[in-house]
Amino acid sequence: MKTAIAYLSYSGNTAETAEIIETKLRSTGAMVDMHRIGIDRPLNPARYDRLFIGTFTWERGSTPDEVKDFVREIGYKPDNIAVFGTGDTQFGGDDLFCLAADKLVTFYASKWEALKIEQSPRGAQENKIDNWLKGVLQHEPIFA
Repeated sequence: MKTAIAYLSYSGNTAETAEIIETKLRSTGAMVDMHRIGIDRPLNPARYDRLFIGTFTWERGSTPDEVKDFVREIGYKPDNIAVFGTGDTQFGGDDLFCLAADKLVTFYASKWEALKIEQSPRGAQENKIDNWLKGVLQHEPIFA
């Protein structure tokens, strides 16, 4: 399986989540390309069996501009997109927690609910990544 993980990270939490997903995908034998949104050259999603998009939520529930630009670069709505997000419930509570990831899931009509990570993906949250990724790899919709 050929996959790409495109992500935007300011604090490092989304990048760390992307790296964990990368490691887990590689352990299954998947070929993985990492793409830093806003830094790396444009990506052609048609080359991939799965495209993972990672973002944080900006301000009061907004999707960061760089991620919006990335969505425009894609130019269409592939049906192979799985979304993950990092956030912090202390800023905006549960209503805004990882809202940018939810917005991307809705926009792409993703088969999978967004993986939502509270700040750092380490510790018990790594189990959330495992469970979510298992469903994505089995082509089964996962809704927590």
